Amino acid sequence: MITPDESPTTGKLRLLPWTTPEGKPCYLSADDPHSRLSLLADDVEAAQLESGEQVLAGARAVLGDPKAGERAVRFALTRAAESLEEVLRVAVSRGRW
Repeated sequence: MITPDESPTTGKLRLLPWTTPEGKPCYLSADDPHSRLSLLADDVEAAQLESGEQVLAGARAVLGDPKAGERAVRFALTRAAESLEEVLRVAVSRGRW
């Protein structure tokens, strides 16, 4: 049985930056870090990190606005939580967590 930490070819599986429709993690077992799927995962991770920066800036703006209503704060917090989940997935994928 192959676990998320091992594969027959590389000894490691890469956690991909997306999940199955059921919310389960997806892994890639490949020797070639330049394969189409690896490069796609790299692009998705880069987009997620960039989006996280934008969400952080927006959340800071909302939190810094004393007139921001509950709806704006809830939206900012929801997006921040989504972005944090994506960034943590990238960190795990890159072996930093």
